[in-house]
Amino acid sequence: MKGKVTEPSVNDRYTQWKSLVPVLYDWLANHNLVWPSLSCRWGPQLDQATYKNRQRLYLSEQTDGSVPNTLVIANCEVVKPRVAAAEHISQFNEEARSPFVKKYKTIIHPGEVNRIRELPQNSKIVATHTDSPDVLIWDIEAQPNRHAVLGATNSRPDLLLTGHQDNAEFALAMCPSEPFVLSGGKDKSVILWSIQDHISSLASDPGSARSPGSGGSNAKHASKVGGSNDKPTDSPSVEPRGIYQGHEDTVEDVQFCPSSAQEFCSVGDDSCLILWDARSGNSPVVKVEKAHDADLHCVDWNPHDVNLILTGSADKTVRMFDRRNLTSGGVGSPIHKFEGHNEAVLCVQWSPDKSSVFGSSAEDGLLNIWDHEKIGKKQESVGSKLPNAPPAGLFFRHAGHRDKVVDFHWNTSDPWTVVSVSDDCGSTGGGGTLQIWRMIDLIYRPEEEVLAELDKFKSHVLTCPA
Repeated sequence: MKGKVTEPSVNDRYTQWKSLVPVLYDWLANHNLVWPSLSCRWGPQLDQATYKNRQRLYLSEQTDGSVPNTLVIANCEVVKPRVAAAEHISQFNEEARSPFVKKYKTIIHPGEVNRIRELPQNSKIVATHTDSPDVLIWDIEAQPNRHAVLGATNSRPDLLLTGHQDNAEFALAMCPSEPFVLSGGKDKSVILWSIQDHISSLASDPGSARSPGSGGSNAKHASKVGGSNDKPTDSPSVEPRGIYQGHEDTVEDVQFCPSSAQEFCSVGDDSCLILWDARSGNSPVVKVEKAHDADLHCVDWNPHDVNLILTGSADKTVRMFDRRNLTSGGVGSPIHKFEGHNEAVLCVQWSPDKSSVFGSSAEDGLLNIWDHEKIGKKQESVGSKLPNAPPAGLFFRHAGHRDKVVDFHWNTSDPWTVVSVSDDCGSTGGGGTLQIWRMIDLIYRPEEEVLAELDKFKSHVLTCPA
């Protein structure tokens, strides 16, 4: 441990953060994971109570092979705003598992789970990317609960989306308006499917589910233990609606336009951001050749303003593009570059609650929350010229993770609540950390409102012992 130069700074930062938790957060749950998780997603809200709501949470567990890889469906109790006491928020143990997160069901996944996405039209349906060319579709409620022990056979996906010629590990998106799935992979392709094609193929021939390499629906269970190339050959499959070529390297992330099932975008290791329109063929509509100065890892499309697209890259920056003006001489022309990370950016996502707010997470262990409307408003003030002034637009920094924050997800059912997960192998030698948190509303509410509320407590604060 002493040989690591960065260790003291990470620990110092974490210690300082921990001391500020009661001031910065309305609620925080810390859940220690035995295995690293590469993806975390909110599922549907199940029920509401006086002080908390119950909601599904999807997680992956990436094991070392001693036990199978799993897709975990958990039930999470989300404490309502201004309910948790400050003592409770501050008293958590890094080694403990949160009482708010309880396993509901385990699916033994054929291969590691790199990405999880839920279908907006049907909350029971989840898609996963693994270290294979296929996209796996799961019906969460229909799948049996499995015990993940060495030697257990893999769970059988309800559907396979086929078409990639090489492994497709990360780029995965679900369409908000239609049951469409989008994927990208090492074959440099972006592929579009409709889950409805599965329903219609079964409807036309009820006697047999189309299966890859099998003789109809009576195929034997062919998936074996262990190897990620063991394809579950008795799952029905669906072929693509379209295959889109335009990238020169691995496609790392894809996203649908929030207002159109036919429009989508993709980013890749070729430093390109590409916009596509299924109605105008299989070639790019717009190709931004040099969107960043390195590989692009992630992209998100603003659900409130369809002209704004975010990208994150190995060049440590997040960039915001306006799709009406993406390039200047073929090179990316972002509206703004957000520079608040010192390692590769792994995930970006717009807030569902405020159109100008988004989050970004990176290998530096930070999850930054930005508001692009704040840029320029106070740029000329004295504060922005100070050496330690925060980067333009940055208004909250979640420093609760001590290693790379590989995924996070805003909660659409519970405003300003975020789930985030880190792979802690680099710092602790194993496992991961799941955190569910909500910053205190004094941070993001309008300034006048906050000052008026604080004014009520002024006399109390002044009489408190220092």
